Amino acid sequence: MEKLVSLAKRRGFFFQSSEIYGGIQGIYDYGPLGVVLRNNVKRAWWRTMVELRDDVVGLDAGIIMNPKVWEASGHVQNFTDPLVECKKCHRRYRADELTSDRCPLDGGELTDARRFNLMFKTFIGPVEDSSTQVYLRPETAQGIFVNFANVLNSTRMRPPFGIAQIGKAFRNEITPGNSIFRLREFEQMELEYFVPPAEEMKWLDYWKDQRFEFYQSLGIRKENLRLRAHEKDELAHYARGAFDVEYSFPFGWSELEGIAARGDYDLSAHQRASGRDLTYFDDLIRERYIPHVVEPSAGVDRTMLTLLIDAYHEEEVRGEQRVVLKLHHSVTPVQVAILPLSRKDELTTLAKKVEHELRPYFRTEYDDTQSIGKRYRRQDEIGTPFAITIDFESLNDNAATLRSRDEMTQVRVPLAQLRGALVDHLR
Repeated sequence: MEKLVSLAKRRGFFFQSSEIYGGIQGIYDYGPLGVVLRNNVKRAWWRTMVELRDDVVGLDAGIIMNPKVWEASGHVQNFTDPLVECKKCHRRYRADELTSDRCPLDGGELTDARRFNLMFKTFIGPVEDSSTQVYLRPETAQGIFVNFANVLNSTRMRPPFGIAQIGKAFRNEITPGNSIFRLREFEQMELEYFVPPAEEMKWLDYWKDQRFEFYQSLGIRKENLRLRAHEKDELAHYARGAFDVEYSFPFGWSELEGIAARGDYDLSAHQRASGRDLTYFDDLIRERYIPHVVEPSAGVDRTMLTLLIDAYHEEEVRGEQRVVLKLHHSVTPVQVAILPLSRKDELTTLAKKVEHELRPYFRTEYDDTQSIGKRYRRQDEIGTPFAITIDFESLNDNAATLRSRDEMTQVRVPLAQLRGALVDHLR
């Protein structure tokens, strides 16, 4: 984990936020490579969950909502963690994460647990009092539920159908940690799939399998993944069933994504609190009902961390250690690096021409700094699957050397055939 975090900072995947001022716990900034990787994760999720389906539409709801939303959903009353504080060093912990009744840092006595609400509060308008208090959303799901009728009326969708959303959420975690695994500011990818009540468990089974397969499609090794059903005592009070897609992190098996059968809890709660009709009338069977919901909920940041961990390899190559990120070509920030052997004008001119020709079709990077060996190692470290080397021979034979990250093979390919060769490798 330490090696990966060091690589992530050195190569521009992510940094501690406000680092020059000492940072701020539980919030990270994403560098040039991290932004691309995150966008690729979101693009893959959206493509799979929305664009390739005829039963899911998208939504982008506001981060700040009417506070009555969070009262109706139960977040104001129930979105809490048990907080304890060491009487000696005054560090704070989640009581349910401790293995003893003493401070893990200095053995000091702990206070009694109290409930701590995880929602961030702020105010709307110039006056700061209880009448203007609002919350930063702790999840994206409620924006979907309160827009259920709007989407239904504007699209004429019929259950089973889903509403998908990607967006920022905020939780004032007591103990954020493990790099970008548990954050106070993070991004969610959530689907609320509305189904006839009798079909809820059928669709829970469907979505748990779909979501397990999704992570394999991103290149995560199957042996590092598992599906775990929630025991009855860990289910939310409104849930009929739930599964976690778990990954074997360096700190142990932990949740990568949750898939839960939420029943009609959310729509019923908002219908009661708002007085608005959130039922669906099925004109085929002449029946009115409040749809039940199956919710696959994933985190962009946690998925990104998982991809980096799973791709990280250290290998022995000709007596030297090579660090390589074997990221899947669909998500890796750079797919093709174009490297002139030297900075001679005739080589850089040709290399830039090749890079510009390939840029519309692949995620490319041009690099002419340091030796070619060091540039290969850098591209290995950031996960680039292929590198094209333009050398002096290229000026005569109109060809280049195509190097593979994983096989470490080098083949000569005519410049006119580079695009076709890369399409074959990256399809």
